[in-house]
Amino acid sequence: MKKIKLKHIHILIIILGILFITLSSLHTSLWFDESYSVAISNNHTFSEIWQITGHDVHPPFYYWMLKIVSLIFGNNILCYRLLSVLAIAILGILGITHIRKDFGEKVGAIFSLLVYTLPINIVYSSEIRMYGWGMLFVTIMAIYAYRIFSGKATIKNWIIFAIFSLISAYTHYYGLMAAGIINVILFIWILRNAIKEKKFTKNLKAFIIQAIIQVALYIPWIVFLMLQMSQVSKGFWIGIKFPDTLIEMFLFQFTGNLGDDQYINPWIAGIYGIIFCAYIIYILIRNRKKENKECLRPAFWSIIVYACVILGAIAVSFIIWRPIIYARYFLVITGLFIFTLSYIMAKIENKVGNICIIVLTVILATYANINLAFIHYDKTNDAPFSYLKENLQEGDILIYGNEGSGFVVSANFPEYMQYFYDGAGWHVEEAYKAYGPNMETVYNLEFLKDYKGRIWFINAGTHGIYEEANKKYEGMELIKQARFDVKYKGYIYTFSLVNKT
Repeated sequence: MKKIKLKHIHILIIILGILFITLSSLHTSLWFDESYSVAISNNHTFSEIWQITGHDVHPPFYYWMLKIVSLIFGNNILCYRLLSVLAIAILGILGITHIRKDFGEKVGAIFSLLVYTLPINIVYSSEIRMYGWGMLFVTIMAIYAYRIFSGKATIKNWIIFAIFSLISAYTHYYGLMAAGIINVILFIWILRNAIKEKKFTKNLKAFIIQAIIQVALYIPWIVFLMLQMSQVSKGFWIGIKFPDTLIEMFLFQFTGNLGDDQYINPWIAGIYGIIFCAYIIYILIRNRKKENKECLRPAFWSIIVYACVILGAIAVSFIIWRPIIYARYFLVITGLFIFTLSYIMAKIENKVGNICIIVLTVILATYANINLAFIHYDKTNDAPFSYLKENLQEGDILIYGNEGSGFVVSANFPEYMQYFYDGAGWHVEEAYKAYGPNMETVYNLEFLKDYKGRIWFINAGTHGIYEEANKKYEGMELIKQARFDVKYKGYIYTFSLVNKT
């Protein structure tokens, strides 16, 4: 009866959890990164996506997924967003379908609960990016790797492990590192057993076959990976500043706070993260008996992989002399982090402590979700696009700079001819072909010298490009200017409409 009751509670957690992560997700606003996802899936074929993402900072699999959605539902931002919600929904369902089966009812229930209530997942569950799917793929890969590790090395488990290992690598480069690390750990364990048995075991044969297939199928992308390292480095934007970066990474993993996006007060976020970590350390120290250490082996391997990915990112940063350590990228391995927390909380029982941590997490998740709802559903978010719809005319051109607002406009109005004025020298014109055939990258405004017609200058917070063009060229008749401050991501849209004669 107790098991039946817990199973029913688990089902209720999943139903309410999916509703909870969906509450603040039903909006159509975009920010720069999301505009890239929308543009590349809407404007290009599968083969073109492959070519363009070779010059971007992420592999193509997620963009292919978006392309499929666009073919079915059209260029529908809400459907794109719900695709991301689906990833987190499935991740939570793994708690009852896989983790409960492999590690016990309590582990599965706490895992599902944390997937749906850890504030970081609330914040990023609807982001039109690859992070949620990367998290799901890496978690599935890890589950099946552990099944093989635990003696369940069936053909089915090997196939699923290989598929999700490859998909993880094709979704995000942190997924590639996670796949590489898990494959290496699994190989060492299998090789050690083969040496002990002094024979070429079935597991060793199976591993070699799936590893060869994985590598063969990933080789075509390695060429683009090498190209990306040289191309993207010209406009590299990630910076590391210690200890600020470490603090930001810590807070992000618990709350989703990053940069100017503060969904939970930083002090509260910090206290919450410290309390959670201190609690886990406390129950581990209080239960450090030998039998408990053996019991905690799954959590140990999960956090080992998590830590190795972080160390791997640091090592690669030093090797290529370009930082690739960025808090948002850790979303890809957050499923491993959540599993570690869930497993320890379930296996080393401390009912009062667990309840307190869960209640605190739910309270903060609710607070973050309310903040997100106010931001996502604010009427100011639609104002700049309503303004453009009312004022854009056939034949108008759009010029925007390196701020994100112009690219969001581009994704919403791809039918108009646009010019990305790369004043900051990013030199990423190949990657920004994602915005379609009507977008051209320019490094000066000389093309305006002999141009005649209506021009929209788009900036974030200033009229900078318009003022620069007005000083250089005659015939700039200002028709109107407008500024919109929106809630979503704190973006600012400044429009200057000019008729050049």
